Amino acid sequence: MRKKTRVGILFGGRSAEHEVSLRSAKNIVAAVDRKKYEPVLIGIDKAGRWNHIRDENFLQTFVTDEAGSLPDFSDSLLVSPCAQKDKFLYTSGGKPVAPVDVMFPVLHGTFGEDGTIQGLLKLSGIPFVGADVLGTAVGMDKDVMKRVLRDAGIPIPGFLVYTWNKKDSIDFDTVRTALGIPLFVKPANLGSSVGITKVGEQKDFAEACAQAFAYDTKIIIEEAIEGREIECSVLGNELPEASLPGEVKPRHEFYSYDAKYVDSEGAELIIPAALPHNVIERVRELAVQTFRALCCEGLARVDFFIRRESEVLVNEINTLPGFTAISMYPKLWAASGVSQTELIDRLITLALQRAEREKRLNRSYS
Repeated sequence: MRKKTRVGILFGGRSAEHEVSLRSAKNIVAAVDRKKYEPVLIGIDKAGRWNHIRDENFLQTFVTDEAGSLPDFSDSLLVSPCAQKDKFLYTSGGKPVAPVDVMFPVLHGTFGEDGTIQGLLKLSGIPFVGADVLGTAVGMDKDVMKRVLRDAGIPIPGFLVYTWNKKDSIDFDTVRTALGIPLFVKPANLGSSVGITKVGEQKDFAEACAQAFAYDTKIIIEEAIEGREIECSVLGNELPEASLPGEVKPRHEFYSYDAKYVDSEGAELIIPAALPHNVIERVRELAVQTFRALCCEGLARVDFFIRRESEVLVNEINTLPGFTAISMYPKLWAASGVSQTELIDRLITLALQRAEREKRLNRSYS
């Protein structure tokens, strides 16, 4: 009987998207093919401690907690990540806990989608799902991401960037002249619409900047695009494929954190999007171009605006998009003929293929 591949499902983390990560991990654990894979649950609590969780119902318990309280990690085994032969997790006393063949990081936002965890896994020699250090870091930083896309000739909305040491020089009239009104103020490095404010009047601008700076030392201010919000999923390494696109119709002021994850009626998701064939193909083409320009691998979701019915603009990329039961990334692939179980299988396979490819590289100077 063939040995099952042990997949570390790494979730939680220190970011503001901790709870979203738990819901994504729950969905992945439920959908993974148990004939091929044995999931190993690894939860990072909000203090940054790594926990080997032996209770398979751990995530189920969290998502059914109507009070929304954080999970209790106290019954789990506190561990440290470290590479030694085929082991990865160790107790504080240095005892190996569980061999992990491949890691599936389900960590959204800071410390999970910004290259930090990817660097740790890379140093440890553990194959992992998703983009490498560079792709995740560039994709997370909206400033760098947009500059790369602009230089690659990919159409994007107008934007301005301010760092913390320049915060006192931010002038509303200058911003309004450059970008118009309304506009969006965002932390440069975050996801799930955390810390984002839509500004329509000058009186709200300073508070919006202060809120964004509470999450990052760099903020990005973007023009608001009047048009349709479209999302497209990408899957692959050297030969990425794009799914059918879907449309998001927010019922809130914009597609906020609450609209995505708190209010079950916060947005209408139309899958696939009702678009002309030429626009669909343009979205898919730009999704793959964006994926490649930003050095991504494995998976990503690319978000778009469509202005004046046919002008397609790239808004941003998410290199570890939400994987919850209602998230667009898996739902778009389901609409394209790839089930969640098959999707997870393909993502793990892509991670292992990349690891084999990199083993052949000469990284020695001797």
